[in-house]
Amino acid sequence: MLSIPWVCSRCLARSARSVRNLRLFYQRRGLQTESDLSPALLERACSLAAEHATLSDRLSTLFDPKTAKRAGEIGPVVKALEDWNNANKSISELNSLLVDPDAETELRTLAIEELESTQVALATVSDNLKRSLVPRHPFADLPCLVEIRPGAGGDEAGLFAFELLKMYITLCVRRGFRSAVIKRELGDGAEDRLSEAVLEIEAEGAYDLLRTESGVHRVQRVPATETKGRTHTSAVSIMVLPSFPDTGSAADSAHNFDDPSSDYYIDPQEVRIEKMRAGGAGGQHVNKTESAIRLTHVPTNTVVSMQDSRSQHANRKKAWQILRAKLAEARQEAREKELVELRRGAMGGIARMGRGDKVRTYNYGQSRCTDHRSGLTVHNLDDVLEGGESLETIMGSVRSWLTDRDILAITSTASEKRV
Repeated sequence: MLSIPWVCSRCLARSARSVRNLRLFYQRRGLQTESDLSPALLERACSLAAEHATLSDRLSTLFDPKTAKRAGEIGPVVKALEDWNNANKSISELNSLLVDPDAETELRTLAIEELESTQVALATVSDNLKRSLVPRHPFADLPCLVEIRPGAGGDEAGLFAFELLKMYITLCVRRGFRSAVIKRELGDGAEDRLSEAVLEIEAEGAYDLLRTESGVHRVQRVPATETKGRTHTSAVSIMVLPSFPDTGSAADSAHNFDDPSSDYYIDPQEVRIEKMRAGGAGGQHVNKTESAIRLTHVPTNTVVSMQDSRSQHANRKKAWQILRAKLAEARQEAREKELVELRRGAMGGIARMGRGDKVRTYNYGQSRCTDHRSGLTVHNLDDVLEGGESLETIMGSVRSWLTDRDILAITSTASEKRV
């Protein structure tokens, strides 16, 4: 027969009060008394940890680049899972100490303090584990191209497009990124009114940093030409594209330009190439040589024209770079759309971020910038337009919003597999 030791009722009541008071303390501060990690996510994390162990054993006998790359990708999940297990083990030991009738009062007080800090740490560890389960975007490590086009709003839209171009250039200068405007077309010869621009940012990971900028940026302000002081609304479309090296890597089929299954592959037979004379300001060179290039991808009717350089070869190279980026981005978006449709039923509807969505509003009168995805508003518009910390704060909030959506999608998918 199991022998149950005698417990002092006063000590037991004191311990129970301590636990209740601690739980009340957490509830008042919005903290979790238990990990909010779902069983589906935990099961996925354990599965990836087992895969990492298998890959590590394989690498100990024979090194393989692809195996090492995969092990590196899921390594953060293993570390986060280990931290999560350690935090839960500490909480379990501290809870046992709190209900131990033989524990000294001073030791129990220390245990309550330690339990408080561990519970706070557990919330952070759980969040890190969930975020580590989100796979990196396939273009995350690449440089990027930022395409800027004015939309509704006439001249005012062109003026704001020019200001957004300056904003991204200033951001690159502050971050130490090398950037260059590879295409800039001005409206009616005005120096501060864009009709189209493409900014190339030659820094690894630039795509991951700036991909949150894709979409329609709306501005609300009183134009300089407005005589009655009325606020006008204009829009500018931003598209962030991955920028690829000149040649694909044969070692990695995902970056191989000659592999038809690669996102970066383009069949030259499907591209119509046209040579044209450059137009616009440019002196004697304009309309005298056929240096401008227009590429048309016939299956998708994607058109790219380039005339910024006097060299036809340079224009051709940049046009192919932009065309390859647009097609790869479109293929990636098509896959994301398929996943959204598959998850829509289980998740009760889910929206995706698209280039045609209104993503941000810049209100000059209130010195306010609001992102409509994360819901964050900052009241320091000057700093935003100068590419300062306020802009990076907004961009970071959108990345967190995207990660939260990805976590929701992973949880839904993992739950379906469990069923």
